[in-house]
Amino acid sequence: MTRVGSPTRAGAGPVPRRRSDRVVPDQHGAWAFLALPVALAVTRTGWFALLPAVALAWVAAYPLSWAATGRLTARRPERFDRPLLAWAPVVLLAGIPVLIARPWLSWVLLGYATLWLVNLAFASGRRERSLANDLVLVGECTLMLPVTVGIGAGERGWVPPVAVLDSALAVPVAACAVALVGSVLHVKSLIRERSDQRFAAGSRAFAVAGVIVIGLAAGLTGVSLLVAAPFVLLAARAWLVRGPAWRPARVGLVELACLVLVVAGVALA
Repeated sequence: MTRVGSPTRAGAGPVPRRRSDRVVPDQHGAWAFLALPVALAVTRTGWFALLPAVALAWVAAYPLSWAATGRLTARRPERFDRPLLAWAPVVLLAGIPVLIARPWLSWVLLGYATLWLVNLAFASGRRERSLANDLVLVGECTLMLPVTVGIGAGERGWVPPVAVLDSALAVPVAACAVALVGSVLHVKSLIRERSDQRFAAGSRAFAVAGVIVIGLAAGLTGVSLLVAAPFVLLAARAWLVRGPAWRPARVGLVELACLVLVVAGVALA
């Protein structure tokens, strides 16, 4: 007897149901990556009127770029039509007012378009989960920190507000880059590259180096060394969060907590 909802073909077994196409990427950790630069920027700017639109356009641009990449490179590109139609209006409605208020963002968009072409090249070669492609994402996220600070500075012309790139921004930018690269290495060493001990060793070495880098950045810019405290914890997690008991969901929660501590350290320093 055929179960309800399981149609059959003549001479064949049940036809499997086709899962509805996703509207959001399944890279859950990327959402925390997107939030980190904006949160760190706010420690410098405080609240400003365009912040909600900036945050919404930035976060929605990630699933939109994922859908556009899939539409151009996937074996079944039509499954990305729904997310394209879902996210494009969000990005446009949130982003156009920001672009009108800050025309210099046109140059920033050209830069991000170039980085997206790099992502597209990796996806075309079926290497979208490679370390190199992940590091491009880290670069995109880190760049968003000074961009957000620039938007908050209120410059309305066509020339980017390079004055925001002062020494006080060095520690937040370094903290963002070090935290995200460390997270990429650590998570890869536990999941996709768990059989390659070089990733585990590299993750630990980078975590220790990160403490030194942030400590030096703080010392050179006169920022409290308190900002390095979360990176000491990140170094400890590179050793302690290991083994088969650490499933992806638990690893993700630890990484999220670590990124929250990074923001707190920068805010308090």
